[in-house]
Amino acid sequence: MAKIKTAIVILNWNGKKLLEQFLPSVVEHSEEASIYVADNASTDDSVAFLKANFPTVKIIQNKTNGGFAKGYNDALQHIDAEIFCLLNNDVEVTQNWLSPIVDTFKIEPNTAIIQPKILDYKRKDYFEYAGAAGGFIDKFGYPFCRGRIFNTVEKDENQYNDSTEIFWASGACLFIRKSIFEELKGLDENFFAHMEEIDLCWRAKNLDYNIKYVGASTVFHVGGATLSNTNSKKTYLNFRNSLFALVKNAKGNLFFLVFTRLLLDGIAGIKFLFEFKFIHILAIIKAHFSFYKYLPKLLKQRKTLQQEKKYYKTTSIVWSHFVLNKKTFISL
Repeated sequence: MAKIKTAIVILNWNGKKLLEQFLPSVVEHSEEASIYVADNASTDDSVAFLKANFPTVKIIQNKTNGGFAKGYNDALQHIDAEIFCLLNNDVEVTQNWLSPIVDTFKIEPNTAIIQPKILDYKRKDYFEYAGAAGGFIDKFGYPFCRGRIFNTVEKDENQYNDSTEIFWASGACLFIRKSIFEELKGLDENFFAHMEEIDLCWRAKNLDYNIKYVGASTVFHVGGATLSNTNSKKTYLNFRNSLFALVKNAKGNLFFLVFTRLLLDGIAGIKFLFEFKFIHILAIIKAHFSFYKYLPKLLKQRKTLQQEKKYYKTTSIVWSHFVLNKKTFISL
């Protein structure tokens, strides 16, 4: 079977310590791929460190810190490969992590995007929040994963060792065919960071491409190395960007979907109120105002995109999780 030219691309911004800790595993276990670090105008000595310690790693220096979306869009233009692996700089890879994924691309020409099993670097027998065993969304655009629903994270007991179709793959470790990335016109730079991979996958799904989880490949992700789950900016980006993706890609009565979603966000705000997390309430309010500002542009984008009718696994993950007490993906 012909070899597929694969490029592992690690986006970095002021992450010298993370590169020092995690890049050695990528170099050690990725002999069949080319490795790139795309530096987002770091102000630390990341680039000098790479040049001195990792001569086989190619460096792309972006002129500005445009976040995850623009950083990758700018960098990937300079890379000649059939498969891109977008890999966070806080991921430890394992022996033979590439082969099961590359082999899947070889035998499944309609598979556009793949993610491996993503476990928690700090608790290696548990799934990691950002991706776990593959992502899904509900009717109102709330994301969840096999292995993680909201803050309930499952222990890895081999329950997700399969290969299966999913709705979205985690940006912590996302493989995509270069031809598909270009057809989709890359990541949406309006997102800046967080959930842009869900938007990318949603657009691919709406064009009838397959997205897969391959459990035979495992990586360990620190998570929150750039923005932790307690950071209000992450709350802002997650709430805003999921609305962005919903308006662009969801088929159905858009007014009903968005109105219901805004109400559910309000309930989340009340939950934060009882938890005395006032800064996160403000983040949701800011997210909504930013959404209103971008709405005309999002509606314009929507007109140029294809929407597929059935995109959701369950009608409301909020209802299932918090009211019906369904804590695992298998129970849905």
